[in-house]
Amino acid sequence: MNRYSKFSLLAATIAAAGTVAYAAQGGMENDAMAITKAKIPLAQAVTTAEQYANGKASRTEYENSRQGWVFDVEVVSGAKVFDVRVDADKGTIISSAEDKADRDDDHDKED
Repeated sequence: MNRYSKFSLLAATIAAAGTVAYAAQGGMENDAMAITKAKIPLAQAVTTAEQYANGKASRTEYENSRQGWVFDVEVVSGAKVFDVRVDADKGTIISSAEDKADRDDDHDKED
């Protein structure tokens, strides 16, 4: 094994060990597990958003934003699509905006 291969292997091992240590300290939170901390259930957030926008939910995400943890619910109402943000602790509407860009907020930046 040449010198560069040994160095690369050592660097990869150190990086992997650092990542594991960082995750063990709580530096990386699994978003899927974070939902267990929400005080309202997903179904309640969806119902609240549907009633607010007078439509049907087509997609929901649980995400950490400047306002804290929120349910981001995409609601279709007639020919319009709304992004409705529901507070995960209180169950109240934080914001609602018509999604005019691409009818999908993968590229929209609200945070």
